[in-house]
Amino acid sequence: MNYVRTAILLAGLTALFMGVGYLIGGQTGALIALIAAAAMNLFGYWNSDRMVLSMYGAQEVDARTAPDLYALVQQLAGRANLPMPRVFIIDSPQPNAFATGRNPQHAAVAVSAGLMNSLTREEAAGVIAHELAHVKNHDTLTMTITATIAGAISMLAQFGMFFGGNRDSNNGGIIGTLAMVIVAPLAAMLVQMAISRTREYAADRLGAEIAGEPRHLASALAKIENAAHQVPNQQAEQNPATAHLFIINPLSGQRMDNLFSTHPATENRIAALEQLAAQMGRVGFTRQAPRHAAPAHGPWGNIGGTRRGPWG
Repeated sequence: MNYVRTAILLAGLTALFMGVGYLIGGQTGALIALIAAAAMNLFGYWNSDRMVLSMYGAQEVDARTAPDLYALVQQLAGRANLPMPRVFIIDSPQPNAFATGRNPQHAAVAVSAGLMNSLTREEAAGVIAHELAHVKNHDTLTMTITATIAGAISMLAQFGMFFGGNRDSNNGGIIGTLAMVIVAPLAAMLVQMAISRTREYAADRLGAEIAGEPRHLASALAKIENAAHQVPNQQAEQNPATAHLFIINPLSGQRMDNLFSTHPATENRIAALEQLAAQMGRVGFTRQAPRHAAPAHGPWGNIGGTRRGPWG
């Protein structure tokens, strides 16, 4: 089902890409856009995960350079019956995380330094288990390719503004181009919304089951949601088409790119986890968001590792 959804998604994004190309250059522009979209689809399938990781300056770590993080991912991947993914750290103070890769055999999990500095081991386990749930559900292919092509649509639409469209055709000329400058990025984000909301609930549930405790993921979501509005993620602000990759929307909400949220309301996700905790016989979680940003060093120890946190 995920592969069918991915194919439908790629067809829709390709059509949007061609539409912008048509407004810029008529039939010739549409043909060029089609060729470019086909090349991007092929390139994206094999390399979109590398592009996203590079975009965020993610550094790969192993059992020597980040022993606690690596061991936790390894333990959770074993519980989920998944191959060990590659593990990356993003140098960002905002606590957040995402997974990428075309399939479980080529998956990667990336967590920010801010997440490692602000969450407990149990909360971090809930977040990482959520990302592994995306891997297990084969969401990462759809998510990563969407980020690549949606970003390209936004850039192409903005590129069209400099050329004023094809005035000799019946496509509306400059007016049509200006409309696409606004409509195309938003349309791409609507596609992202269509694939984001249900998969986040599914990943929350499966992630909580993998980690074994829904309350810890609920607590982590509350902390990350609070920090996301206080601590900027500069890379995400510069690349808003990748926002749907993260466990919590990393955008500040100060840009037009954030008019459409790619995630369900965090309160609703926490409520669903509370219900799951009750079904599992756990005590419910009450949201208590922290007032201030995370401290410089949390229970994980120094990033890169001259000292280890209290858990191994």
